[in-house]
Amino acid sequence: MKITSIETFVVPPRWCFVKVETDEGITGWGEPVVEGRAATVETAVQELAEYLMGKDPLNIEDHWNVMYRSGFYRGGPILMSAIAGLDQALWDIKGKFFNAPIYQLLGGACRESIRVYSWIGGDRPSDVGEAAQAVVDAGFTAVKMNATEELQYIDSYEKIDRVVERIASVREAVGDYIGIGIDFHGRVHKPMAKVLAKELEAFRPMFIEEPVLPENNEALAEISKYTPIPIATGERMYSRWDFKPLFEAGYADIIQPDLSHAGGITEVKKIASMAEAYDIAVAPHCPLGPIALAACLQVDATAHNAFIQEQSLGIHYNQGNDLLDYLTDTSVFDYQEGHVKLPQGPGLGIEMNEEKVRELAKTGHSWRNPVWRHQDGTVAEW
Repeated sequence: MKITSIETFVVPPRWCFVKVETDEGITGWGEPVVEGRAATVETAVQELAEYLMGKDPLNIEDHWNVMYRSGFYRGGPILMSAIAGLDQALWDIKGKFFNAPIYQLLGGACRESIRVYSWIGGDRPSDVGEAAQAVVDAGFTAVKMNATEELQYIDSYEKIDRVVERIASVREAVGDYIGIGIDFHGRVHKPMAKVLAKELEAFRPMFIEEPVLPENNEALAEISKYTPIPIATGERMYSRWDFKPLFEAGYADIIQPDLSHAGGITEVKKIASMAEAYDIAVAPHCPLGPIALAACLQVDATAHNAFIQEQSLGIHYNQGNDLLDYLTDTSVFDYQEGHVKLPQGPGLGIEMNEEKVRELAKTGHSWRNPVWRHQDGTVAEW
């Protein structure tokens, strides 16, 4: 079997898909994207495709290593996201070739389903109590929200109080035992992160996410001294080598590698196994599309330390198009009692609506991160 075609599709709301075809008629799909840099990743995919054309798609480990190691400059969001999407597609082909879900080829499942959470609020969260109640009424047992707007290195307690008020409204709405993930989004610098984490303890969050930017991960050691709340990070880390110092230092309780950013199924399976050796939980990052979510579920199936899965249905980014729009059978992502069952079909376990993909690729997108500024005019972290 040989790869005969590799085609990319930039589709709304902010995604990029790749389709890999073979001479035996087996097709694989992947989702290589960096939010806000879809066209750049698409170009990287096309460059890597030059190597893959004519190769046997089943030799995934070798292809991954060539794509990663053959370039003198390695890692980073663009290259690793391009590799991730192609890796997903190769695994999709391999699963279909053997007529088995990918997780069966990774050693088999250790669970039947995994818990999922739903986003509430947006970049500048408001009315989150009402939104939380709505998703709990829909059957979810956990929610996640952005904690705050922009914060300066040292900022006012007025802003801290507003965060506390929002979280309090969520806890009051959903009761004592619904999980609440609070995403600092890297918007908070170390001095205020310590204050904010301490203030949020009373609400018993499921975790606080990216309390500081990943390039400042050493600050997590100090922040963890101020709070018992589990600390999550990792969506902006792209390989096992990025995660290695985090594991060795014991900075994090939960890691959140992204299956479309951190080298795909091949790499994230290895990252999850490394985390297990350090007694660290895994909650893959996935505010993306259906292929990324399907890839996450394949790794979740085999990772004993995976405890919850992010998913983007109804997220504030998905205006106009959502992840179910691109599937022929949407029941694969039916959520019941706050869980989703493992896909049972071969490969990724989803069937893409290629006609819809091609139709919406004509529209494409030019989604960009917003640019925020502080009152004094300096650029703020988004």
